[in-house]
Amino acid sequence: MRGAPSEPADSYYEVRPDSTDVPATRFRIKPGKTLSVRKWLAAFSSDGQLDIGKTLNRIHRGGIHPAIRGEVWEFLLGCYHPMSTFDERKQMRQNRRAQYVRLKNECSKMFPVVGSGKYITAPVITEDGQPIRNPVVDLETNLDANANRTEMANELTSNGPLDMKVVQWMHTLHQIGLDVKRTDRTLLFYDKPENLSKLWDILSVYAWIDIDVGYCQGMSDLCSPMIILLENEADAFWCFERLMRRLRGNFQCTETFVGVQTQLSNLATVTQVIDPKLHQHLGTNRSLYLPFSSVMDCAFFVHLRRLIFLFLYFGSTETLGGGNYLFAFRMLMVLFRREFSFCDSLYLWEMMWALEYDPDLFSLYEELELNMEKAEGPKGKSKPTRKYGKYERENMKIKSVDAPLPISVFLVASVLKDKSSVLLHQARGLDDVVKILNDMTGNLDAKKACIGALKLHKKYVKAKTHRNSKSMG
Repeated sequence: MRGAPSEPADSYYEVRPDSTDVPATRFRIKPGKTLSVRKWLAAFSSDGQLDIGKTLNRIHRGGIHPAIRGEVWEFLLGCYHPMSTFDERKQMRQNRRAQYVRLKNECSKMFPVVGSGKYITAPVITEDGQPIRNPVVDLETNLDANANRTEMANELTSNGPLDMKVVQWMHTLHQIGLDVKRTDRTLLFYDKPENLSKLWDILSVYAWIDIDVGYCQGMSDLCSPMIILLENEADAFWCFERLMRRLRGNFQCTETFVGVQTQLSNLATVTQVIDPKLHQHLGTNRSLYLPFSSVMDCAFFVHLRRLIFLFLYFGSTETLGGGNYLFAFRMLMVLFRREFSFCDSLYLWEMMWALEYDPDLFSLYEELELNMEKAEGPKGKSKPTRKYGKYERENMKIKSVDAPLPISVFLVASVLKDKSSVLLHQARGLDDVVKILNDMTGNLDAKKACIGALKLHKKYVKAKTHRNSKSMG
């Protein structure tokens, strides 16, 4: 009811009593602003078509009520088209759940721990495909103490040498387990072993179907909210899979390139335009030393180590791209999960997705799945602009062949802009920048950050357009 007092949302994501260093949550459920259960149900027509324009406006104003957050996210991430009906979505949900069961059974046949309600944190196979007898795995999977410890190891290769794709997948399973154990451990939700195994199962299945990326550290932070918000494991899996379609490029890694490097380079370009003094300061006062504690706090050591290696190897930030912005690595990889409380990070995500929303997202994903190629080329955005998010509408006005930058880049730029004075006066190296930004944890306002990102985006586009017109003149 409008005028009623706001209420905290922490009760929906209970924290363990012994967790004392959890950031305070700023997000509050505000009657008349937050998308409520009543407003959500009223947004559907009699046959189930969603008025996405009204829904986006409500999310922009006050986020989503925790009770319906999961089902709203399915639309924001492109799991369903807003013009689909109740019956169409019911059929699609059934088909996807059946597909997930098939994928999970396929993984279970290769490694029986998948789907068993257990998970592993120790390797079971070497990189060249040799099985490993590991007593830790025996304990984790409750193998009978009197059983032959070689049984599981022998079963892995019982039908001959394993295909290298299978070997690579099995080699990641223990790393997934290690990350699962330390993901959102302040939440009571993960006191239940079945929730830990559910997270491990989803990440294991995803690692199997995404051949190019597999599993990388940080994915557990992105997947965790899905299984908390969506009770059905298959629904959570497909929601995570849709999110990864947006972010998987950040996790792609080769000998000479780390995916998130592109976003770091974009951040450097944006900052150079909107705050040239800060950009110059970060470049001229950089330190190649990154504190060991900061690396470990990131929990993405492998990717960060590769970035630092490339930085040192090439010796030029222009060659590497974004080398002076390594401090933003974690923010871009997992979308500020560590800079906000759990509840506030969800609020930030849904604000971002609502701002970036494109109603063609569902159709694009479905066509990619079917490997359909349209001879007429990309589809024009002919729908009413109210069906698009505010950030997407701004990008539609720009006449450019380049793909628009994700709003996450401008969110980081907004944070840097707010801390520009402090960074200019106190940061003398990368370790100082990391410390200053870490001190902001729990003190950031998600809505303010999104508003700041939109303002910086307009400023950046205007400056870039002016610069291009001058060069052409």
